[in-house]
Amino acid sequence: MALGLRANAAQFSLLVAVNALVGGMLGQERTVLPLLATRTFHLTAYTAALTYILAFGVSKAATNYVAGTWSDRYGRKPVLVAGWLVAVPVPLLLIWAPSWGWIVAANVLLGVSQGLTWSTTVIMKIDLVGPARRGFAMGLNEAAGYGAVAVTALATGYLAQAFGLRPAPFLLGIAFAALGLGLSTVFVRETRGHARLEAANHVARADGRHDHLHDELTDAQVFTQTSFREPALSSASQAGLVNNLNDGLAWGLFPVLFAATGMSVARIGVLAALYPGVWGLGQLFTGALSDRWGRKWLIAGGMWLQALALALVALGNTFTLWAVAAVLLGAGTAMVYPTLLASIGDVAHPAWRARSVGVYRLWRDGGFAVGALLAGVVADAWGVRTAVWVVAGLTAGSGLVVAVRMYETHLPAASRAAA
Repeated sequence: MALGLRANAAQFSLLVAVNALVGGMLGQERTVLPLLATRTFHLTAYTAALTYILAFGVSKAATNYVAGTWSDRYGRKPVLVAGWLVAVPVPLLLIWAPSWGWIVAANVLLGVSQGLTWSTTVIMKIDLVGPARRGFAMGLNEAAGYGAVAVTALATGYLAQAFGLRPAPFLLGIAFAALGLGLSTVFVRETRGHARLEAANHVARADGRHDHLHDELTDAQVFTQTSFREPALSSASQAGLVNNLNDGLAWGLFPVLFAATGMSVARIGVLAALYPGVWGLGQLFTGALSDRWGRKWLIAGGMWLQALALALVALGNTFTLWAVAAVLLGAGTAMVYPTLLASIGDVAHPAWRARSVGVYRLWRDGGFAVGALLAGVVADAWGVRTAVWVVAGLTAGSGLVVAVRMYETHLPAASRAAA
């Protein structure tokens, strides 16, 4: 057993493929579900229409937390396989749902599944790759997941345009669930031993940070450090929450905003795919960049770029301007997403890292629920564009918190050598 990307290339690549399938399960909803809410189920209130994102966010956030604990207790692979088993009924429920309540129930299951599967693929890649290339590993993981979200959002837009909103777009989800379950059950191997190997050879930071964060922390202590006390961990947690708050807004309200101009479902699908597409591909570069340049300013700058993009969405009325905004939003998110995960891996001790990742992802994906509630209430009261402006302001403020409170968690190689 050895740590490193080269030493574990086969398993790492397999986990990248599995996470692409996880992303595809999410992508099947991005274009179609907001339109199902208004056109098939005739929901007129934005708050009611966004209940599926609220259900998804709450269930995924809670499951992220237990996924980290269960991964330490029972192993990574059993949690991954369990997540795929929960995913199997989701596309079937979306196809056959007779009422909106069934759609909400399907998204509870989707949230549980995503919490178990995405969390464990993150934890397993961190286990395998070791500390030196953690940002690059997270970039590959998130690029695969959100690249698949984009491709599936685009594909479902064209399928919906050609064959209707149901069932054609969700047939992709059936294929993804079957393939993901099969690969995870037969070919994925347990990685908990790699984390134990890293823990046995763990070296403290030269600057003395984290000396109080030894390897014997209770679940409550891990939650407190990650959420509130430790400056870098808590800064990452709030930034993750706000990032997914604006993603929940983009998922739930952007297609409705675009459709209000008379735009076709296929063109809405292009816009719905552009944002996660740039996000996904960009992470191939930003994760590795954070290994060279450090984490803090990529995170702060990414939050500010997202805020600018949201302002352009609020101001826009044309496909071209919205496409530019989607590209900028994706680029900002790409700067933030793998870098936040890498910063958690930098600070958390290998003995409790899986639990810390779970707590961070609890806060991050809780942003979906907060975003659905906030965006729905504001949009119902003052309109969709006002909701976008409010979230843009919150996103800019989150970047400021990172700039002020977070320290650099990963010293570039030259700085480490000098120290």
